Amino acid sequence: MPHAREIQLQIRGTPEHEFGHAEKGGGSKQAADHGRRSAGGSVWWWLMVMFDILVMLCGQTIATLLGRLYYNSGGNSKWMASLMQSGGSPLLAILLLFTPPHSAGAGTQPPASKMVPIYVGIGILIGLDNLMYSYALQYLPVSTFALVAATQLAFNSITSRLINKQRFTAHIANSVVVLTFSAALLGVGSSSDSTSSNLPHGKYTLGFILTLSASAILALNLSLFEVTFEKVVRTRTFRWVLMVQMCTNVVASMVAVCGLFASGEWRTIPGEMAAFKEGRARYVATLVGMAVAWQAMAVASMRLIARVSSLFANVTGTVALPLVPVFAVILFGDKMTGIKAIAMLMAVWGFLSYMYQHYLDDRRVAMTKEGAAECRACAARAGGEAVLHA
Repeated sequence: MPHAREIQLQIRGTPEHEFGHAEKGGGSKQAADHGRRSAGGSVWWWLMVMFDILVMLCGQTIATLLGRLYYNSGGNSKWMASLMQSGGSPLLAILLLFTPPHSAGAGTQPPASKMVPIYVGIGILIGLDNLMYSYALQYLPVSTFALVAATQLAFNSITSRLINKQRFTAHIANSVVVLTFSAALLGVGSSSDSTSSNLPHGKYTLGFILTLSASAILALNLSLFEVTFEKVVRTRTFRWVLMVQMCTNVVASMVAVCGLFASGEWRTIPGEMAAFKEGRARYVATLVGMAVAWQAMAVASMRLIARVSSLFANVTGTVALPLVPVFAVILFGDKMTGIKAIAMLMAVWGFLSYMYQHYLDDRRVAMTKEGAAECRACAARAGGEAVLHA
């Protein structure tokens, strides 16, 4: 997503337990999360999570900056911008060629009759979500758009609780609130941007509704991805992450292509390319870079959903919002204001609050394991003493 939207992934030799396997039977979501975390070792789990966070932040920041370059240099096609957010999905087929096939021990594979409707349904939602964000930015001032788009984290908190049974603690609640205010503060600080002027009259209400709807759909999509891995796929290998990401984004790309031709915008592409300030080659390179960066961000987000939760992936994506203005200062000569600096610090604080909760969870699990080991040792000693007395 344009608001809140060099992979070096270990492909060969990636262990099947990298994401863990399905959790059979009952048990709480938290127990399942800890089971996934301990499957490959806590240190390895944290390293992979930090790697995915880095890729997600870099991908989203680069894609957003390239999108800014596209519009600044003369690009104007909303359908093309929407297409680039999912159009790089065929590139994932190359990565699939190098991933190990599904092993027999990975459990029963979900039938196509279940997966195809999921791919089509979520893919259509992604395509509509991308388009709504693109058009909403055209109908709203940048400040209002950022303020309303910040609600996607609050929406995701609701969907995570209702659909994914997410457990909320004081640290997680603090993270959600601080990050939401960080994005909102960034919107307030952009109220004087030049992009807030020359907006179409009478479109404000429509832009507000589109942004609010797109934020809700994004939150729903993230929770649907998480429940798909938990209830349908029931395994979290890298191959399945690529499969789900590629198939849903192919559907979203088909939606964007249909819109591009139905709207007639495809006729303006040759002229747009010729009038691009940086030249035709830079035009193509900008679009390709956007497509690759969005896919890098999306795959990393999907890996975080599979490893941790949809809310964690959303929190990570929200952290990138204040990072974009910092790089815009360097690349586009924007002004670095105190509000932008405060928003960035708030985002870092909110993210660290969420990470601290996971650290506490790790400590709790480790203490539980140590306590269980001591109990087993005590029971063994008691049994030995009973035999001696007998």
